[in-house]
Amino acid sequence: MKILKFGGTSVANAQNILLVENIIKKESSQNKIVVVVSALHGVTDNLIKAAEQAAVKDDSYAQTIKNIEEKHLQLVRELIPVLEQSSWLSFVKKHFNDLEDIYNGILVLGELTDRIKDKIASYGEFLSSNIIAARLHYQGSDCLWMNSAELIRTDSNFTNAKVNTEVTEKNIQRYMNEHQNQIIVGPGFIAQDENNNMTTLGRGGSDYTASIIAAAIHAEELQIWTDVSGMMTADPRMASNAKPISEIFYHEAMELSHFGAKVLYPPSIQPVMTKNINLKIKNTFVPDALGTLVSHSLNNSEYENKQLAVGISNMSHIALLTIEGSGMVGVPGISAKLFQGLNHGNINVILITQGSSEHSITVAIHEKDIYSAENAINTSFADDINLKRISPVKIETGLSIVALVGENMKSRSGVSAKMFGCLGNNGINIRTIAQGSSERNISVVISDKDTRKAVNILHEEFFESEIKQVHLYICGTGNVGSKLIQQIYNQNRYLQENLLINLRIAGLSNSRKMLFSDKGIQEEEYAGWIEQGQDASAKDFAEEIISRNLRNSVFIDITASSEIPKVYESLLKRSINIVACNKIAASSDFEEYKNLKDTARTHNCKFYFETNVGAGLPVIGTINDLIKSGDKITSIEAVLSGTLNFVFNNYDGSRTFSEVVAQAQKEGYTEPDPRLDLSGTDVARKILILARESGYPLQFEEIENIGFLPEACMEGSVENFYEKLTEYEDHFKNLWSDAQKEGKILKYVAEFKEGKAKVGLQHVSPESDLFHLYGKDNIVIFKTLRYSEQPLVVKGAGAGAEVTASGIFADIIRSI
Repeated sequence: MKILKFGGTSVANAQNILLVENIIKKESSQNKIVVVVSALHGVTDNLIKAAEQAAVKDDSYAQTIKNIEEKHLQLVRELIPVLEQSSWLSFVKKHFNDLEDIYNGILVLGELTDRIKDKIASYGEFLSSNIIAARLHYQGSDCLWMNSAELIRTDSNFTNAKVNTEVTEKNIQRYMNEHQNQIIVGPGFIAQDENNNMTTLGRGGSDYTASIIAAAIHAEELQIWTDVSGMMTADPRMASNAKPISEIFYHEAMELSHFGAKVLYPPSIQPVMTKNINLKIKNTFVPDALGTLVSHSLNNSEYENKQLAVGISNMSHIALLTIEGSGMVGVPGISAKLFQGLNHGNINVILITQGSSEHSITVAIHEKDIYSAENAINTSFADDINLKRISPVKIETGLSIVALVGENMKSRSGVSAKMFGCLGNNGINIRTIAQGSSERNISVVISDKDTRKAVNILHEEFFESEIKQVHLYICGTGNVGSKLIQQIYNQNRYLQENLLINLRIAGLSNSRKMLFSDKGIQEEEYAGWIEQGQDASAKDFAEEIISRNLRNSVFIDITASSEIPKVYESLLKRSINIVACNKIAASSDFEEYKNLKDTARTHNCKFYFETNVGAGLPVIGTINDLIKSGDKITSIEAVLSGTLNFVFNNYDGSRTFSEVVAQAQKEGYTEPDPRLDLSGTDVARKILILARESGYPLQFEEIENIGFLPEACMEGSVENFYEKLTEYEDHFKNLWSDAQKEGKILKYVAEFKEGKAKVGLQHVSPESDLFHLYGKDNIVIFKTLRYSEQPLVVKGAGAGAEVTASGIFADIIRSI
């Protein structure tokens, strides 16, 4: 014999009940079955709600009851043949008349006891099971309605009664022996005490009824039909890629259920677990789906070779209660006193942790119980608190528990490290850790706001190893930014197939607008993103990124704005990686630069700015590798401006200096204001960054900048600047001709040596490594302790949107 239980969503309406009917007929064609049903979806809650309204003299309870009655009358009209409807409509009306009498009594007395609550709550299952049994009977099935409330006997602890197992099992066995119908339908959730008062079995009560019946008759199988296709590797509302679990051990299912998996409630399945009866969880709305088999011994011989964990569970609205004090150390009975106090307060303890120092004990409870728990603990330890041996209980709220569960975690090294590492890398602070000696559950307490992020991180790490989701927030969508975005779209398939990485552009911003999409802004959406965007500022963009709290997040600054770097610290503190093309942060005051580097290190995230110097050239990366390997930079000589190199490679007096600069700007080699390049400010920032990365605490003001632009060129607008360049053409022609007379060429050179740096225009001879440098190329010549005689040279294109974008792209990949 099989036991089938159908929950509230499965019997929510006539349409759903017809699906249930098909499942029952299919199962009963091969086996005798017992069907346990819940109340129609929402009915029990509304029955209790109406009672609470009546207790406070709220007349709206009558309409609530009327709505519930009409729901059942409509069900009869849709499910029962027309000729039989009259008696069943009368049946429903009679019981709602009885309910009205009860509600009137509550209204008059202004009192609602737990005993009356159970009486009222029992009507939902009673009515639904009768109507469904009648439907099956009139459709020709050999079906009998069973009043399971008369068979299941409990104590008088109303709303959460304890079952008298011995008496109940004898009642059920006797009933089944006396009735041999192919289908027996009964209500779940409800029972009776020894005085025949109606009681209910608490949370998961209908599952409990089905489990009790299955255990009593040693059923072949218990099936729980619900609205999901079995247990999932995570809550699908939290992790969109959650997968069904085909097979799971009972103790694994209990662990997952205890920490929030809603499909099962642990006490309700205890009877079948004890009797070693297989449990299947199936989907009423997708009956052919495999579902989940819960068993003591799984059929899959390869189970031991499966992934480490079987699932992730989470529970919100958790509070931590901590008692601590020197008076606890070495004193026996402290734990007993704590838990006795919580027991007297009827407080359920979810998680316990105590350090070996014995100085403190922490327990996790539901937030709704904090005041009762606080009072219970402080009362238990009143004398110790007064004598200051123990501090009053400390309470922390706004927390969640996330648990990683799996039999295969047992005796496998590195599971905890993997779990804590991926959480830490994403800035999730763990408040408390608990792991039982069974090693099949590792539980952590974290902030509520990090729950979704944590579940997705762990799910990706333990169940989706094939693809890692990375969320990019790009600030700056101009020439370089647009090239980067296109490179990401073009390269993403390769990254998925070869590096198992999926890049999602989760946010875009320019100086005016910003747009977000957790699932990623698709390529076809990119062209019109500004029209869809909302008003933007650096602060708003950063705050939105932080509030979304997505895993594996990278912030990319492709601007020259002085405002954007102001949000770096707040992002790094949330362990959001930063890739910056913007040179302002790394060339700001040394303490600010150092603070950002230290913040990234402290919060276990990355702060990369390779494209600050040399666009896509591996300049900063080379310095970092040298320093890490124990080498020391002794001097740097470099041409660091692709703009200036382009200008002086193309200026020969045949065209005006102004025309050459305009060409450089048109081809994307200059900043929007070319004076930033031609004044040497940009080059000074770059040599400053290289010196700092080499380990020297240099300030920008300490760099000697030997300019070549007349002061008048630095005044006014960009248009005025070009006019002044034309006006001073003779000055530039003289600079060029003076170098030519010496057989040399002009290069704007940055130098760092003996802790000092300078930048300026130099005459470079043919034998110099700087001479043969064409177009927009950059060159950096390092001398180190190891490269003292033959220097280390990095040379290549140092400007241009494509190469700069590729350098940013490389930093993004390195940051993941």
